[in-house]
Parts: sequence; structure tokens; C-alpha cells
Amino acid sequence: MEQVQPFWPLGALPFVALLLAIAVLPLFSATKHWWHANPNKALVAGGCGLLTLLFVWQTEGATQGAQLFHHTLLSEYIPFMVLLGSLYVVAGGIVLRGDLAATPRTNTIILASGALLASVLGTTGASMLLIRLLLDTNRHRTRVSHTVVFFIFLVANIGGTLLPIGDPPLFLGYLRGIPFFWTLQLWQPWLFTVGVLLAIYFMIDTWMVRHESARVIRLESVVRHPLHIGGRVNFVWLAGILAAVILLLPGQPLIGTTFVIPEFSREGAMILFAVLSLWTTSGALRKLNSFSWSPIVEVALLFMGIFLTMQVPLAVLAHRGSDLGITTPTQFFWMTGILSSLLDNAPTYLVFLTTATALPVDPAVAMVALTGGITVSGPLLVAISLGTVFMGANTYIGNGPNFMVKAIAEESGVKMPSFFGYMGWSLAVLVPVFVLVTLLFME
Repeated sequence: MEQVQPFWPLGALPFVALLLAIAVLPLFSATKHWWHANPNKALVAGGCGLLTLLFVWQTEGATQGAQLFHHTLLSEYIPFMVLLGSLYVVAGGIVLRGDLAATPRTNTIILASGALLASVLGTTGASMLLIRLLLDTNRHRTRVSHTVVFFIFLVANIGGTLLPIGDPPLFLGYLRGIPFFWTLQLWQPWLFTVGVLLAIYFMIDTWMVRHESARVIRLESVVRHPLHIGGRVNFVWLAGILAAVILLLPGQPLIGTTFVIPEFSREGAMILFAVLSLWTTSGALRKLNSFSWSPIVEVALLFMGIFLTMQVPLAVLAHRGSDLGITTPTQFFWMTGILSSLLDNAPTYLVFLTTATALPVDPAVAMVALTGGITVSGPLLVAISLGTVFMGANTYIGNGPNFMVKAIAEESGVKMPSFFGYMGWSLAVLVPVFVLVTLLFME
């Protein structure tokens, strides 16, 4: 979008407006009930997306506008939402329930388990599997929002670092040719970050428990219902989604054959497993799991607008990114992280991956091969991967599952922080940890 660049501040206004709507409308009594309805979210998100399309149409012509819509819808939004949606449906059929003693130790174990599972089940799948167990366990406590905030930090984001299915940015990198198991080398910064956050959470929750009433402490001091797993067949469908991600690469031959995999086969397979999950899981189990379409519909509506409106800012970054003077791992870690907090981490990952491939090759640095004979510096790829996955936790819009977890918690009666209130938590807790990650792991 060459002609868009001189006018990009105007073209970025719909994106800014959508971010402000997400951040501000829930804060005021006059608008929060109106904003709560998904049709109204669709009106705002769709209107901002339409303004972006009209801007591109006006500055570059109808053809470019149509191509932008086609590319955003087919190449980015649909794969993104199919992955999130299928994991949401399948994991939503697994009933992991129990009313455990809501102690700091129990909550910390649940968060640690989610951080481990997120790389295998995806941040969406792990969040769906564990969020209701966490809410059930803490249902008598009056101070719960901090636990959900740390759940978003650890399970909905940072936990999904070790495999491409764990988080959408890594999935997009895998589609660009990064080896499936390359991300396992990120285990050291992953372990450090998860460990530090769990320790911080344990101290905060211990302080919170001391300020609960004697009645709450008495109610939450015993295990009322032990752990129970229902809907085990859904683990088969989760394995199927994982296999589809690994094996069904459109345009590539199926392993061991000459059959070229058609476009959208991977998405079709994931949808099939989601349908099988709905078919093989009883409605009673999903009702017990309080399964609702509302959270994933909210994510779909908001991110449709986000994906469209952020195309102009991303186009400017794609064309001018090399002029920013970003060359070191530390710079890539923080720039990708900051923008992932605001632009959604998946497309931001692609922009900075492209920027990194355009830099001069240093023969002393290990390179990672991508498709098309392109290579990228290993240390820069580490920085981009960690920046996008870790700092997607900085805001509600940084990663798809963040909004979903927030919506589920609010449906269960938890008063979650506002958009800026949540950012206050991330600035106070996450940013200092990320400074330590920079000092320890950025070459």
C-alpha cells in the first residue's frame, strides 16, 4: 500500500477508535450495558473495519480495497479464528471440575498446570480446560480478579511458548517454514518467566487470603468436591487438531505421498474435529461446564475489526520497518512486544519476522531457514518469538484468549479490571520480569 503511507495517520484512525471503544466504553455506566451486547460490539468493530476499507479504496482504488479484504479474511482472520474456535469447542467439552480448597498453594498449582498444558493444548484449549476449575475453586472468595489476571498472564499467553500450536504467532511462524520443534529451545526463558510469575502470584494470593473474612476462609479451607474429568473423548479430537496443524500444510505434499494438500484442508479438519466434539459430547456435560458461545463470538467480532483496522499501521511498519534502526535482539524483543500489546501479536510477529529477514546476514550468527530459501537470524527469531508471546499478555487485546477468559470470568460474577486497570497489573508485574528476561536471555 504505497500511497497509503503519506496518509497513514488518517488511515489509522479507525484502529485507534476501535481500541478506545474497547478500553473506554466498559468504564461508564451510560455505555457499559450497551457495550456488553455482542451485536453492539459487531456494530462498532464492523464500522471501524468498513472505514478502513473505504480509506484504502479511496487512496488506492477498489481493487486494492478488495484485495485487502480478501487477504485479511482468508489468509489471516479465518485461520486465526478456526484455530481458536476449534480449540474452544473441543476443550469446552472436557469437564475438569472440582471444588478444591482455595489456598494459595492450590491456585498456584492450577496456574502452573495451565502453563505446562498451554504449549500442547494451545493457550485457548488450556484456558478453556482450567478457567472454570479455577473459578469453581475460588467461588466463595471475595478477592478473585487477581487470580484471573495471573491466569491470563500464564495460561492464556506465556505458557504457550514451547510449541507452534501453543500460541497463534508461533503457529504463523511454523507456516512460514520454521521447524515445528524449534520453539522447544525457548524453554529456559519460559521456565524462568513462569517460575518468577508463580512466585509473585503466590505471595500476592497469600496476602489476599489474609484479608478474607473468617467465614470465607472456613468455607474454602476444605475440599468439597475432588477433581473429576468428563468428556474424555475430546482428548482424541484435541490430538486430531494437533495432527492437522503438523501434517496438513496447504500446497505441500502429504508426508509419504505425492498428494498435494489443498488450501483450507487444515482449517476444514479442525472444523471437523470441532463438529465431532459437539456430536460426541453430551449436552449435559457442556451445560455442567457452563459452555457458552458468547465469549468466542465476542472474540470473533472484535478481532474481525482489529484485523481489518490494523492493516494500515502494519503496512507502514512492513514498508518502513527497516528504517526504524531495529537490529539487536533487545530492540526486537521490546518493539515486537510493545506492538503485540496493541496490534494483536500474530500479525505483529509476521511484520517483524519479515523485517528481520531483510537485515544483513552475520556469518557468526546461527541462521534459521524459512520457506523460499529465506533465512533469519536465530537470536532475532528468539527475541521476536518471546516478545510476541510474552507481551501479548500486556493487554486484553494482545492475544485472542485474553478476552475470552475475561468474558468467562465476568459471566461467572468476577469483577475484572477495566482495560486500563488490567494494564496497571501488567505494568507493575510483567514489565519488571521482562526487563530481567532481557538482561538474562537477549544476546
